[in-house]
Amino acid sequence: MPSRSSARLAALTVAAVCSATSAVVLTSPAHADSMRIHDVQGTTRISPLAGQKVTDVPGIVTATRTYGSSKGFWMQDATPDDNPATSEGVFVFTSSTPKVAVGDSVTVTGTVSEYVPGGASSGNQSLTEITKPVVTTVSSGNAVPAPVVVDRRSVPDAYAPEGDTAAAGSINGLTLDPSKYALDYYESLEGMDVQVADARVVTATDPYSELWVTVKPREHRSHRGGTVYGSYESQNTGRLQIQSLGSTADFPKANVGDTLEGATTGPLDFNQFGGYTLVASRLGTLKSAGLERETTQKQSSRELAVATYNVENLDPSDATFDQHAAAIVHNLQSPDIVSLEEIQDNNGAKDDGTVDASGTVNKLIDAIVAAGGPKYDWRSINPVNDQDGGEPGGNIRQVFLFNPERVSFVDRAGGDSTTAVGVTKVHGKAQLTASPGRIDPANAAWANSRKPLAGEFVFRGKTVFVIGNHLNSKGGDQGLTSQYQPPVRSSEVQRHAQATEVNAFVKDILSVQKNANVIALGDMNDFEFSETAQILEGDGELWSAIKSLPRSERYTYDYQGNQQVLDQILVSPAIRRGCDFEYDSVHINSEFNDQISDHDPQVLRFRP
Repeated sequence: MPSRSSARLAALTVAAVCSATSAVVLTSPAHADSMRIHDVQGTTRISPLAGQKVTDVPGIVTATRTYGSSKGFWMQDATPDDNPATSEGVFVFTSSTPKVAVGDSVTVTGTVSEYVPGGASSGNQSLTEITKPVVTTVSSGNAVPAPVVVDRRSVPDAYAPEGDTAAAGSINGLTLDPSKYALDYYESLEGMDVQVADARVVTATDPYSELWVTVKPREHRSHRGGTVYGSYESQNTGRLQIQSLGSTADFPKANVGDTLEGATTGPLDFNQFGGYTLVASRLGTLKSAGLERETTQKQSSRELAVATYNVENLDPSDATFDQHAAAIVHNLQSPDIVSLEEIQDNNGAKDDGTVDASGTVNKLIDAIVAAGGPKYDWRSINPVNDQDGGEPGGNIRQVFLFNPERVSFVDRAGGDSTTAVGVTKVHGKAQLTASPGRIDPANAAWANSRKPLAGEFVFRGKTVFVIGNHLNSKGGDQGLTSQYQPPVRSSEVQRHAQATEVNAFVKDILSVQKNANVIALGDMNDFEFSETAQILEGDGELWSAIKSLPRSERYTYDYQGNQQVLDQILVSPAIRRGCDFEYDSVHINSEFNDQISDHDPQVLRFRP
């Protein structure tokens, strides 16, 4: 993730000029008697004047940005045209603190530029600006144009048009249809003052002083106040990112379900960290919804409770051990088996060849005991240094915690970082050749990624095979607001290969013992409706148990206003067909501004 807000805004100034327009130059500048902001913006995402110099474009200053590297001001035409596709606002990039004030009537001479926040390779849409400006103040103290009210009535239900196949799927050259598509509607307001009122928070305030609201209160609402992302066709059109032109210290610390009461008003910007963003000159007043962290049900004596929990790059220097321990003991009710993801080695991100993580794990175990929980035992396999991705030097890996008073681990020698675990048949039952072991670690599917950890457990005389996973991240995928529609999800290629390997291993177990209890769980980095999940499930070898929950409760992560599933527990037919299981996505992190991880843990309770 990037650094704080100022650095994120600074990144906007380092984007690439769109290649399709950078070569276009006028032989003489256009003049103010015919040139207005709506002429600069045009009816597509790319200005018809990109690369050209414009002269004496008039406008009223509506807001200034005086911090970061993206300094400048927004101005808006007080006499708009009658074309809803053309924006009446534009950002003027001054590079230094602007010398204008809100309410100034100005004329601007400069070069129309299109840059792509995050660079052209990001696939992001471009932002129309006037750069290298010469600004003349005509008068001061003028009334600014009234903000455009953005609400459930104004935002269309369809998200984006299909990209132009002749332009590699880009929507940049398509004429905007703001009455039909949400992305077109927002683009038609680029640079203009907009307003949302009494907006519900759907992603909590993050460390960069940003939050997300929805202007469509009923759109795919979760039972706790967020908006659920339930398919690739359910992008949730009412989502809008909120930043502030004021001090970050004054930015509200909001949780999901809270409300920004009253009006939140400011120019509509576009950045690489979420797309269309209301940069607020005026913020509504935060009203808390009183959201509380969930607690799951305690397993009965005959139930095995298995959990997965991404503890987000945990290493001994972190201050979150007591909080993680309290979550495991109290919110998760001390599961019998906990598959942890993102356990770092003993010195965290220091890249000195250390791979052992016993210090990290034992510190967590001790904290769990101090919180009133059981004395967990643990198993894992150290990765080869710097070969499993994640934070450089951190050597993240999966770790099994288990309560030896409730469950036993079958230790079988032979598993290490480079040896593939296999399946054998002993007395008619499936058995791992090594426990713990790693699934085919030399396979190219696991290049620079975490290898699955397989282990054999026994609960009340019944064997349970557990496979801890942390599949390839979504890094590099194009965002939902990409200029390419539908966006390209390039990270899927490796994830699909990984899912194929995991499914094949489960098939090996079930081919030996069709009624085996098999659980594949972890941070799958993909949705329950994705092709990754379909590959994992195969022809019924596994089933994602989060689908047993109502759709409004299916989420483990909250990203850019979309509550979504990344963490999953998949079960074999012997577990599913018994229908004697309970599943819980325990919301203790993703909805809160003071989260200790960005993932919610998942718990499965069943009787083997």
